[in-house]
Amino acid sequence: MGGGMDEWGLLERSGGPVTRGRLVADLRALGVGEGDVVMFHTELSALGYVAGGPQTVIGALLDVVGERGTLMAYCGWNDALPYDFATWPAEWQEAVRAEHPAYDPALSEADHANGRLPEALRHWPGAVRSGHPDVSFAAVGARAEELVADHPWDHPHGPGSPLARLVEAGGRVLLLGAPLDTLTILHHAEAVADAPGKRFVTYEQPVLVDGRRVWRRFRDIDTEDEAYDYGSVVPEGSWPFTVIARDALAAGIGTRGRVGAAECHLFGAAELVRFGVGWIERELGP
Repeated sequence: MGGGMDEWGLLERSGGPVTRGRLVADLRALGVGEGDVVMFHTELSALGYVAGGPQTVIGALLDVVGERGTLMAYCGWNDALPYDFATWPAEWQEAVRAEHPAYDPALSEADHANGRLPEALRHWPGAVRSGHPDVSFAAVGARAEELVADHPWDHPHGPGSPLARLVEAGGRVLLLGAPLDTLTILHHAEAVADAPGKRFVTYEQPVLVDGRRVWRRFRDIDTEDEAYDYGSVVPEGSWPFTVIARDALAAGIGTRGRVGAAECHLFGAAELVRFGVGWIERELGP
């Protein structure tokens, strides 16, 4: 049912409905342009009352980047097994190993924690999704296949990953009302930075190989409990990526602007990764 108090509050905050045309104008004013390769993170409610929801947002982004442009979003897998699966009682592990469905790029839902937009993007006509069960990305547009194909099984935030290819493509990272701590691109900076104390995790997930369900062990930086101990350089209660991003903005990297009712940010992926790597190596180095 529509017309409730929540919708009215969003309408008031955004000064009326946020339409596709309004989003297009605001995105262009922020600096998104024709032919751009854009990874986006969205907090939909921050934009105000978006008439049409995720379909309107994706449509507006595609209008702005055009046929030569590409959109990408981090999906993950909502039903991925937790990293501590191997510590479960043996009979629980056996039950899951026997019947847990394999990750399927076409069927497996995007992580609900990432909001509605990644799930909507992976269903968009022409969308492709990477094959990694824990760190999947979906993309639509001219360079979509190039970004997500052959996603490395191990170190999926590092070289050869969709994040690395975004950097190589001269891509940009757009926060549509999403907070600075959602900058997944900074996991790529963590992966390639040369600093002591880097933390890794190994875990298992079922995947499809030549149409067969098989179990595979994976290795990655620890993105769940932080890839480094930031406690000595990040104020208590602050998120490391928020601190890095604020320092980047203060250094003149990235732009701010409003899209709908939300404060939004646009960063060059390569520039932000270079800054992030330098920040990590400087602050956490010997």
